[in-house]
Amino acid sequence: MFRRTFMALTAATLIATPALADGHGKDIVDTAVGAGSFTTLVAAVQAAGLVDTLKGDGPFTVFAPTDAAFAALPAGTVENLLKPENKDQLVSILTYHVVPGKVMSGDLSEGLTAQTVQGGDVTITLDGGPKVNGANITTADVAASNGVIHVIDAVILPK
Repeated sequence: MFRRTFMALTAATLIATPALADGHGKDIVDTAVGAGSFTTLVAAVQAAGLVDTLKGDGPFTVFAPTDAAFAALPAGTVENLLKPENKDQLVSILTYHVVPGKVMSGDLSEGLTAQTVQGGDVTITLDGGPKVNGANITTADVAASNGVIHVIDAVILPK
């Protein structure tokens, strides 16, 4: 459970697009923090207690939603998830954004499914541009010392 939570937080942290270009020597969390466009994801990873996990050896593949992706959720959703009593739900959502191993964009194929740290599966589609569960991958292959971040434009939710 802890590993799944960490993976979810890692995914959230990897949403930072501008800072990710030079994140090769930084882990997933530090790369996300440096980007500046993943403040919500980083706050969620901290609230879920996943920072140490995402700073671990990995490798991890994180589908990282941007601040704009979190802002598109219904009003009050993020604030509610950040409450201590909702930590388990937050961990589940964050770990759903993390896949064990380092999956580069060149490894993606139409209909590919991958099991997340949360335990559910995500599906990749390529028609009209690469997507994970319908969320557009807006920036791919952001390198981190312990994995890779693919920036997405929506928060994906487990079934």
